[in-house]
Amino acid sequence: MKYQVVTPEIIHVTATPADSFSKAESLIAAPKERPAANWSLREKGNQLVLKTDALSIIISLQSGEAVFQDQQGNTLLQERQGGGKTFLPANVEGQAFYSVRQVFESPADEAFYGLGQHQNGLMNYKGEDVELAQHNIVAVVPFLYSNKNYGLLWDNYSITRFGDPRPFEPLSGLSLFSKEGNPGGLTADYLDGAGKVIESRQEQEIGYEYLHDFDGMPENFNMENGKAVWEGSISSDTSGKHKFLAYLSGYTRIWVDGKLILDRWRQAWNPWYTKFNVEMKAGEKYPIKVEWIPASGKSYLAVKHLGPLSEAEQNSLSLFSEVAEQIDYYFIKGNKADDVISGYRELTGDAPIMPDWAFGFWQSRERYQTQSQLLEALEEYRKRKAPIDNIVMDWFYWEEDKWGSHAFDPARFPDPAGMVEAVHALNGHIMISVWPKFYPGTKHFDEMNQKGFLFQKNLANETKDWVGPGYLSTFYDAFNPEARELFWQQIKPKLFDIGIDAWWMDATEPDINSNESIEARKQLMSPTALGPGARYFNAYSLMNAKGIYEGCRTAAPNKRVFILTRSAFAGQQRYAAATWSGDIVSRWSNLREQISAGLNFSLSGLPYWTMDIGGFSVEPRYEKAQGEDLKEWRELQVRWYQFGTFCPLFRSHGQYPYREIYNVAPAGSQEYASMLYYDKLRYSMLPYIYSLSGHVFHDDYTIMRPLVMDFPSDPEVLNLATQYLFGPNLLVAPVYEYKARTRSLYLPSGNGWYELSTGKYFDGGQHITADAPLDRVPVFAREGAILPLGPDIQHTNEGFSDSLTVFVYAGQDGYFQLYEDEGENYDYEHGAFCTIGLAYSEKDQSLTVEERSGSFPEMVSKKAIRVNWVSPQEPKAIDDKASSGQWYEYDGSELIIRKLKLIGDKTR
Repeated sequence: MKYQVVTPEIIHVTATPADSFSKAESLIAAPKERPAANWSLREKGNQLVLKTDALSIIISLQSGEAVFQDQQGNTLLQERQGGGKTFLPANVEGQAFYSVRQVFESPADEAFYGLGQHQNGLMNYKGEDVELAQHNIVAVVPFLYSNKNYGLLWDNYSITRFGDPRPFEPLSGLSLFSKEGNPGGLTADYLDGAGKVIESRQEQEIGYEYLHDFDGMPENFNMENGKAVWEGSISSDTSGKHKFLAYLSGYTRIWVDGKLILDRWRQAWNPWYTKFNVEMKAGEKYPIKVEWIPASGKSYLAVKHLGPLSEAEQNSLSLFSEVAEQIDYYFIKGNKADDVISGYRELTGDAPIMPDWAFGFWQSRERYQTQSQLLEALEEYRKRKAPIDNIVMDWFYWEEDKWGSHAFDPARFPDPAGMVEAVHALNGHIMISVWPKFYPGTKHFDEMNQKGFLFQKNLANETKDWVGPGYLSTFYDAFNPEARELFWQQIKPKLFDIGIDAWWMDATEPDINSNESIEARKQLMSPTALGPGARYFNAYSLMNAKGIYEGCRTAAPNKRVFILTRSAFAGQQRYAAATWSGDIVSRWSNLREQISAGLNFSLSGLPYWTMDIGGFSVEPRYEKAQGEDLKEWRELQVRWYQFGTFCPLFRSHGQYPYREIYNVAPAGSQEYASMLYYDKLRYSMLPYIYSLSGHVFHDDYTIMRPLVMDFPSDPEVLNLATQYLFGPNLLVAPVYEYKARTRSLYLPSGNGWYELSTGKYFDGGQHITADAPLDRVPVFAREGAILPLGPDIQHTNEGFSDSLTVFVYAGQDGYFQLYEDEGENYDYEHGAFCTIGLAYSEKDQSLTVEERSGSFPEMVSKKAIRVNWVSPQEPKAIDDKASSGQWYEYDGSELIIRKLKLIGDKTR
């Protein structure tokens, strides 16, 4: 056992049964020189007591178990009695490792958050199971936050399980019975397109899970128009909560005991799982029916099971990793959630400020197929006076057989440099998709292959991808620093040097060949320069982002980097990398799940998250929608767009139908008007949003905030998965049900709240039903909120904070700090920025614009400011700027603006 005092609040714990500790350098922790922390160590009976200025760690000399306590002696975290450590030998590609597990005690009122981005709709992970394995739509961050105000950073890169350490097993672990009650399996009926049963048999498993799992499927079953139904009953010799997992694509419905408990659709090529639990009594039979309508020529379905754990085991804090040299974790203490996140970034690196234009609107689609299509989309936004800053070039801009060349197809993109120049002339910026993927026959493939920088297994398997007739391909080894450098040197002359502004690093799980089994995926990315693929399974995106960030900083040291990745890992924020939630689907349930996905990702310490507004893959009924389907499609897009406005990054993307607002709905429609309204509202909020981004870098802030961060003493917020704070002042409750025109939500206690769209006041500490007309989403400002809004602009080059309309929501004192810098360079790292405090006094009914602190060369020295006062007696809608008071000139000196009080027809 080894305990290292990193800071007074951070303790690094390692344990191994071997004679020595691993000398491998952490990929997660960022090297940093720190002043030595004060600590003391003394022996007390059969214990060691390690003390810092913030913590005590009591270590048993008999079992090695550790108890982490605050200065008052309150236990924050305790390893399970006996130490809670398990080491099982694991042989990986001929190398000796361990599978490791660490278990901690957890009181009943504890709640857990973080672990990255997962598509399970959950907020609080207490008593839940989460597998940490990179996948398209899953981003792994092995960090969790406890409402007891500590964090745990698990330094391991292999597949990890929070909660139950067991993998799911086939249904055959249960007793299965046919429709007729015969033991030995469920009745499986395979039907043709006319609904006729073409084969009926008993099956012990539903296991069409991966690419090579279809040998047992009836040869005459056609997934293009067929249907399969499994029916019968299940039984177990163990009572308790049984866990089930349905890994699916296509349409899947599951009934247990006559109740519909699952109704899902996913695109054929990107299956994912949904979990459900069933309380079962030993020996009793439970009817089950599984109905599957595949989505195309190859869809997937597997239904799996795990037996119950004891309640104590299920509710403990357990982390298990498949491949490790040692148990390795960091304990981080804080007085509040923001302190814990600050500790995480102290260990893993600061999050640089993104360029200011990144906080404007991003328009994307799969895909702009020609140079003219891309430019026409940007031009159309400008013609319609719909604010936009960013246009995106998705994959396949190269010639069909030249993936990895980074060269545009000259037939479709005759002048790439001219295209980029035209985007810039329209005051836009362009992001481009770059995969870590290479086709044989390209110069870049040969350069990589000659140096041994490519993974070879997919080539040896002679696996062809899905493009055209199919092509051999593989990915480069991002764990090799020389390979990362070469990757950047191949990208630079083709893309960076023509002025590309931002980097979309797609498929960085890495998705070398979709729908391979987990074991096959490990082999496809093995060996890495650091060791077996299984050892480094989750860390590819971190290393890929590192290479691009370092390449950009070397090529243009003072130009801000923006990277968007489909995968993430702990520490990735230090490389100016944002994450989007992958190839999600255009369904209401998936809209709902993005809320908790983004919130838990944010509480994992990575501040910049976004999603495909509208969902990426489209249910077939929407592809050529008419009538009610078209109406629902437009409403789904509008509701998603409203949610996206209040995310750290505001980005629309998806497959056909096209997602430009004028393609979603025509001008003059309520749907179009709502999307345009929220686009403009986003731009008016840029002074607020950009100030939050400064707060992220300078103060380790979190923009998209689960309510537990700000209302930790309110038990009602612990499990809230569909509402959150956007910055300190705005509570957002997205609408995620079709035809909903109200939204049930909770207003946390300790504050009054103002409805943004009307200014109406509500007491906190209550559940309400808020109005949610199609064109508006429920958003509430808290008492004491100060919300600075900028002028109406079309892009960030117009300047978003030269004049400010400040909304002040009365009831409590309030404070907000404006942050400004140049917007596109890194001078802020050297002190070139300014802050302006905005302080509201409830007693004096005044707003003090404090003396400006700091400066930068491009700073606008004077700005016009006016105030809109909102109170229960004087409600004002966020759109009501016209009734604001007079304009005041702010020159950097303190300015006090007082609310005017009406007396008859006079003011004082």
